[in-house]
Amino acid sequence: MNHLLGAVPQALEKELFEKFREIERNFRERRWEPAELNGGKLCEVAYCILRGHIDSNFPVKSYKPVNFYEACQKLEKEPASWGRSIRIQLPRILIALYEIRNNRNVGHVGGDVDPNHMDAVCVLHMAKWMVAELVRIFHGVSLPDATAMVEAISEREVSLIWDTGSVRRVLDNRLSMLEKTLVLLFGSTQPLSESDLIKSLEHSNPSVYRRDVLRRAHADRLLEYGVDTKTVRISPLGIRRVETTILSKAQA
Repeated sequence: MNHLLGAVPQALEKELFEKFREIERNFRERRWEPAELNGGKLCEVAYCILRGHIDSNFPVKSYKPVNFYEACQKLEKEPASWGRSIRIQLPRILIALYEIRNNRNVGHVGGDVDPNHMDAVCVLHMAKWMVAELVRIFHGVSLPDATAMVEAISEREVSLIWDTGSVRRVLDNRLSMLEKTLVLLFGSTQPLSESDLIKSLEHSNPSVYRRDVLRRAHADRLLEYGVDTKTVRISPLGIRRVETTILSKAQA
């Protein structure tokens, strides 16, 4: 991984991106509760980066402030020369994201709000914005470039995928049609349409692809194929197949 956060120690940078990828992975697996818990951990790493930058003294590893809310508020009192993003915008995003972790029944029993898909979507996109903003500040690039870098971090583990701009291709032709399908689904945080998969894979016969790949993989619980909606989502079993078998096969 390229060093994307300038003077920030690589250990902290690695921890930030690892927590971010955990959120994405949990979201992809529809594990809403862990996605939000890891959102809290991501906040702690981001806070340590901001505090260490202002103090010119980065910690060796992230830590949890005694009072996270007050710690973030103190950042707003720093001199205006640090810039509004570092003093105001990022700390307030951190507080909001941490609030979801603490007070939306995440990690607690008996709360009045259950963790759900809507909360997880909020966590995912707030986390993406936060990481992109940190890259923009510490790598010295525009927000669109920073956003593209964050998207690349998401896809780095699936280097088999090439986004041409109009379609996504799986670059290893040794993989079977099923394996290519799972790789494409693994590389997306959203379900993919049947037509998009067929276009990406250039399958010559949609009926055969539907019968031999999608329906069989659905029966094996590697993916969820919506016959009515024509959408496809990878399952936890499919994700495990990609991580433990397909990626290592492609790298051999």
